[in-house]
Amino acid sequence: MGFSTSSVLVTPIFFLYLAFIALGFYCLILFVRLAHRGIKALDLYIQAKNRQDRY
Repeated sequence: MGFSTSSVLVTPIFFLYLAFIALGFYCLILFVRLAHRGIKALDLYIQAKNRQDRY
């Protein structure tokens, strides 16, 4: 008994698939964090502009 060719090829492809899924979730989390920081920066910019316009 030995390994068949299909099992030898499927196993690395399966782990590669799982790695790409994990990488996708990680990129999604980083994008959400970046968007959150961008919204905060935009809020601070708008607040500073509004204060500047009053005086």
